[in-house]
Amino acid sequence: MSGPLDGVRVLEFAGMGPGPFAVMMLADMGAEVVRIDRLGGGASAGQPELNPIHRGRRSIAMDLKHPAAIEAVLRLAGLADALIEGFRPGVMERLGLGPDVCAKTNERLVYARVTGWGQDGPYAALAGHDINYIAVAGALDPIGRAGGPPAVPVNLLGDYAGGAMFAAFGVACALFETRKSGKGQVVDVSMVDGAAMLTTTLHWMRAAGRWNDERGTNRLDSGAHFYDVYETADGRYVSIGSIEPQFYAELRRVLGLTGPQWDSQGDRAAWPGLKEELAVIFRTKTRDEWCQIFAAAGDACFAPVLSLAEAPADPHNVARGTFMTRDGITVPAPAPRLSRTPAAAGGRPAAPGQHTLEVLGDWGFGAEEISELRGSGAIR
Repeated sequence: MSGPLDGVRVLEFAGMGPGPFAVMMLADMGAEVVRIDRLGGGASAGQPELNPIHRGRRSIAMDLKHPAAIEAVLRLAGLADALIEGFRPGVMERLGLGPDVCAKTNERLVYARVTGWGQDGPYAALAGHDINYIAVAGALDPIGRAGGPPAVPVNLLGDYAGGAMFAAFGVACALFETRKSGKGQVVDVSMVDGAAMLTTTLHWMRAAGRWNDERGTNRLDSGAHFYDVYETADGRYVSIGSIEPQFYAELRRVLGLTGPQWDSQGDRAAWPGLKEELAVIFRTKTRDEWCQIFAAAGDACFAPVLSLAEAPADPHNVARGTFMTRDGITVPAPAPRLSRTPAAAGGRPAAPGQHTLEVLGDWGFGAEEISELRGSGAIR
């Protein structure tokens, strides 16, 4: 069966981080994707043929400083439904491939621009990375332990949650609207905007007096004894998320927490001391021993903290096929799951320029035209 985006054509300008991940999501859902690599440089991510986020698309290599290549790209844009680029603001305009130019070729084109700061604002032209964007968004400061600095959440929060996911969502929304209006539009994806939106509930909790600005002192940021990770006897960790009273009661039952100090779950003043007591308890057994104990119990909102190497072997993940092995690498399988038009991981990642002649032929370029482009050095 074909994915829900079967028939959608996407042009991707090679880049790093959120752009390729967003395109992977679209390709997994059935979109036909062509990545445009620069001659000699390849995808900005290094060797894209080794990175699974580049799966499911073909690659053409072009000299984007060559007029004939620019003309060819505009012709491709005229046949595409969406275009995704991740350059700093103004780069595509200087190449002669900005959204206004492309719109003259294809008024239905959805033109997605993925950056850290966005297309405008005082920081728009500045260099930056995930950590900078989530810092300005207010998403980094709340993460961490009491009395310590903000904890860096790898690059998941800015690049992928705040960037790639919003890019894929924005493109899908714009494509849906095009069906009604017959017109495309520009999708301005800022990792600052996306990361800021992820903090919506925290802003509400803060306004309601339910969130302290001091990190590590709140219910959901490791401040509470019933919502945290604890080290076990073998140096591993388990997670506890017993927020609701019934789950907290079960946690108490399993661990034998019978003293009166455990009765007031919401007493913030007592949380630090109770955390210390739980830390001592969890260090008495190994992680797997705790897993066996809680498996025989009721709902206490318990789960082991698994490493990247361990997660694919977890029985739940195995049963659902959460991970897959492709080209000798174990990676997460496509998500989310659609019942009638499910997603499917596309073909193996392409080397830069691997499909140049094939793609041009498929997209309507004649043999003589392709030969001229090769002869001029515009393509390889």
